Amino acid sequence: MNINNWWEVEIFCDPSLEESFFWRLEKFGCRGMASEVKGTLSFLRTYLPEMQASLLDLAALSLRLNQDAMILGLPIPKVKWHLIDEQDWSSSWKQHWQPEEIGDRFLIYPAWLPVPEDPDRLILRLDPGVAFGTGNHPTTQLCLEALEMRVGIGNNDEVIADIGCGSGILSIGAILLGSKQVYAVDTDPLAVYAARSNRDLNGINEKELIIEAGSSDVIWELSDRPVDGIVCNILAEVIIDLIPQFAAISNHETWGILSGILLDQAKPIADTLEQHGWIVATLWKRKEWCCFNIRRN
Repeated sequence: MNINNWWEVEIFCDPSLEESFFWRLEKFGCRGMASEVKGTLSFLRTYLPEMQASLLDLAALSLRLNQDAMILGLPIPKVKWHLIDEQDWSSSWKQHWQPEEIGDRFLIYPAWLPVPEDPDRLILRLDPGVAFGTGNHPTTQLCLEALEMRVGIGNNDEVIADIGCGSGILSIGAILLGSKQVYAVDTDPLAVYAARSNRDLNGINEKELIIEAGSSDVIWELSDRPVDGIVCNILAEVIIDLIPQFAAISNHETWGILSGILLDQAKPIADTLEQHGWIVATLWKRKEWCCFNIRRN
């Protein structure tokens, strides 16, 4: 067994399974998860160190994914895997990732491409590494578009919390739009490393964008005042657990942007928000995903 080898796992599935499969793969220990649309299906790709899983482990994972689909009455996914070496893992997916315009102001730009001269958009350079968040997922796009409507509009003194920051794309976007301060946290140390690297890549001062390991409790320790905005683009199940903790870091004017939520998960999210003193101002939809724009009641 070569410690530098990785399993590349590829999954074709019904789009409605994407969110639960990401959760399943993360629990299994997979890294660098990404998705794209292939016809009417979602195509998921993720990576796992060879030393972390045997062929029997991968077969068990495939069986569990099949069971997840069957419980929901959806078609059985097609799952396959093969070994690649570390160099291939770190570069193979980059061949297909091109600059992408998001919203009215952003241009997500791969770090390994030369930056265009005199761009007419905000250039957000990114090398996600093993962290989630390249800008091609609908939830990330919805969050960036929501940030455009919130940040830098008559107030350049805003402090924002990014809970579950992943690659740091939303935190960096907030700074580029004019946010004074962003506190970003993630429970995955590899995500923290990727977010810090992308902060440096975009020339952002580490005092403007503070990135630490942890969750919302760490925001409270880092900030000397309630935050003006909260962004959270992670699993719906995790968001439900986090909502009761939002009050500790917010004031009566704090707003929030929540995504990573499938349409059929919207009601329990809305109910939990209402129970804890939040109002859903708008609900944006894209494909089977939605984004909550919320404010304090």
